[in-house]
Amino acid sequence: VQLQASGGGLVQAGDSLRLSCVASGRTFSRYTVGWFRQAPGKEREFVAAIRGSNSIQIYADTVKGRFTVSRDNAKSTVYLHMIGLRPEDTAVYYCAADIGLILSRVRQPSDYDFWGQGTQVTVSS
Repeated sequence: VQLQASGGGLVQAGDSLRLSCVASGRTFSRYTVGWFRQAPGKEREFVAAIRGSNSIQIYADTVKGRFTVSRDNAKSTVYLHMIGLRPEDTAVYYCAADIGLILSRVRQPSDYDFWGQGTQVTVSS
């Protein structure tokens, strides 16, 4: 599967953004899709994920209550709706996909086989 992330931009603290991750492939509905982010000089970190089998959503504690992950299988798209953005949310955001991930592994970037190219989110104070 190929992934294309988009929707990033430069916003002010408190603003909102919606990122999109469009996938190719006929079996998209079976894939778990994760969002990760990487700030300069830092490791890639888990943000959120949505499972393919039952659309269960999982969030990092740092974004819980502010970010919402959803999917539209008819459009082969997963969204990350971000509200209340903070300067510390500044990073390149990546979407990733894999099939058959167990719930305990969805936070691990190494467990995803397919990655999008990333979209920059910059939050100014």
